[in-house]
Amino acid sequence: MRLARRLRAEQEPGELTLGRLAVLGRLERDGPATASALAAAERVTPQSMARIVQHLLDNGLAERVPNPQDRRTATLRITEAGRKRVLTDRGQREAWLAQAMSDLSDVERDLVVLAARVLDRLADS
Repeated sequence: MRLARRLRAEQEPGELTLGRLAVLGRLERDGPATASALAAAERVTPQSMARIVQHLLDNGLAERVPNPQDRRTATLRITEAGRKRVLTDRGQREAWLAQAMSDLSDVERDLVVLAARVLDRLADS
């Protein structure tokens, strides 16, 4: 948790909360998705996701794409501006982490990589 807080401190200040950034990151990694699928994946209520989605749409970071098979539904996809924002934010945090890890021994770095894999498995369970 302390490392997560420290990484969040490297985030560029602005309108993108962690929830908004998480949704943008998911759209960037996984591709277009419905708001309900995003809510389930991020484990938030549909109402919370609706607020996040509206902010992303209003700020040109995501766009709504109608479903040609079912006009009642739409998917969200990241825009180029959203992609740039995600990649910039990710790059800042990765640069800080790489710098911080440069002080570790080879064994400590290997342990961090292994621990990250285990934590990913736990997060996906």
